Amino acid sequence: MLVLSRKVGQRILIGDQITVTVVRVAPGTVRIGVDAPDHMVIVREEITQDKQDRETRPEDSNLATGS
Repeated sequence: MLVLSRKVGQRILIGDQITVTVVRVAPGTVRIGVDAPDHMVIVREEITQDKQDRETRPEDSNLATGS
């Protein structure tokens, strides 16, 4: 993993088509902007993890027991 230090307004270039810009830095958070081609999917990691959790979690109806 490449680890870089950047200041607000500075950019990181990934290949020829992706630019990551540091927009704001506050205690405990960093806001970044990502410019990339429309065909590239860009999501936060927790969004994909939440989706995976929902897909693998048993449905409430499957938990019901009865006669």
